[in-house]
Amino acid sequence: MSQSKNDKTKKVRHNWLIAIIVVILLAIIGCLPTNYYIESPGEVFPVSEFIKTNKKKVNNLNMVTVSISAQPVNVFQYLWSFTQQYDTRVPSKELLGGQTNSQYEELQNWYMETSQQNAIYYAAKKAGLKPKLHYIGVYVMAIQNNSSFKGKLQIGDTVLGANGHRFHSTKQMMTYLNKQKVGSKVTITVLRNKVKKNYSGKIVKLKNSTRKGIGIQLVEHLTVTTNPKIEINAGAIGGPSAGLMFTLESYEIFTHQNLAKNHKIAGTGTIDTIGKVGIIGGVDKKVVAADRAGAEVFFAPTDSTGVKKSNTNYEVAKRTAKRIHSKMKIVPVATFSDALNYLKKNYK
Repeated sequence: MSQSKNDKTKKVRHNWLIAIIVVILLAIIGCLPTNYYIESPGEVFPVSEFIKTNKKKVNNLNMVTVSISAQPVNVFQYLWSFTQQYDTRVPSKELLGGQTNSQYEELQNWYMETSQQNAIYYAAKKAGLKPKLHYIGVYVMAIQNNSSFKGKLQIGDTVLGANGHRFHSTKQMMTYLNKQKVGSKVTITVLRNKVKKNYSGKIVKLKNSTRKGIGIQLVEHLTVTTNPKIEINAGAIGGPSAGLMFTLESYEIFTHQNLAKNHKIAGTGTIDTIGKVGIIGGVDKKVVAADRAGAEVFFAPTDSTGVKKSNTNYEVAKRTAKRIHSKMKIVPVATFSDALNYLKKNYK
């Protein structure tokens, strides 16, 4: 009898030991990192809180964000995301595009800054003002493998000049560099985090081109000035998708209007210097976030660049709103004027 009792006790202890080991192993496995980031519905912010001006502002126009995990999630977080309907698992390679986290952030900051400048510029033009564009330099968007500046320049750097020459347009810079001989030494001045730095390298033949240069993919770095003055600073929020809403808010300020008449309006979409509204990512998550925040209207781009018509932001936004039984009205916009005319027509 005593022996049987001891056997049972040993068996119970053995089972408990196995259970504990299993739990520990599961905990260890669950904490292992994956190669995925999680995108989920973000937050809704009044655009006015990011705009600095001495003119009156109204808090009815809102931008919407997508929340992205700061780093690749662990196994537990990855599995849990399947229980959240609007969480998306994005491979690191797809999100970062082969860049480091810091390079990705620099690129998102460039997108945001460009979006802000475009918004102010176009809003001022639409309001009948005379905005002025100022050339600063060129943003470094990518670096060729054969560039001698690879490992020196960073994505997001602004190239100001070369060999002591300060350029006043992208064309001027490209013309100057193209006149140099392949292999000749060149010292460029760049702006990085508001600090000027000099780097030396050599002129190379540009990829897929007969021209010569320093081997970078570039876009212009411009700033705009207006009267009255407006500044936009979205802090740590990156990306270009608030362009439309920045433009609407800037236009309100320039024209001394209250476009939404105290109705809560949200929206998304890039903006360019001619007022076209462009496609963005994560629109389903933005619709969910805007609905949770109590928005009455959500502006969604109809731009079909690179996607089927059935998968435009507007069509996805409509399907998402229907799926979550939202009363929020999804409004299609192709241009800034579409959004402006909607507000003027419905909130007189």
